[in-house]
Amino acid sequence: MNINERKSSDTRLDGLEGEILYGAEENAGQNEKRVRGGFWKTFAKAADKIPFLEDLVASYYCALDPDTPNRVRAVLFAALAYFVLPLDSIPDFLIGFGFTDDMAVLAAVIASIRGNIQPRHTELARTKLADLAAMKEKGDDAAA
Repeated sequence: MNINERKSSDTRLDGLEGEILYGAEENAGQNEKRVRGGFWKTFAKAADKIPFLEDLVASYYCALDPDTPNRVRAVLFAALAYFVLPLDSIPDFLIGFGFTDDMAVLAAVIASIRGNIQPRHTELARTKLADLAAMKEKGDDAAA
């Protein structure tokens, strides 16, 4: 990605405002800890409700990548932390509705930072999803 593409994709983040992303850069460290500690557990609970699994997992790897611009990482960690937290606008335990708000936030953020998701992030996501599917076939409960 050249500097113009990076600047263009960062500019698209300016339109993402609101409670979830407010202070994303200031809270990046705390959000990163939440995401690292809870992403796969939440993913396992919600996977059958997420229509864009590969994009979600690629975004997770993009957020973890130190080569991703800091602002993009911060926004991703904010959205992923919202996904991980069980009590948000619509609590995740509400059957049929719990992850709806999470998916809306994630879809908007992923769309805005798509240019920062590198082929290596997508490949890591595909590999992880294939590994999880193989573990599920074997009946391994600790798949994630």
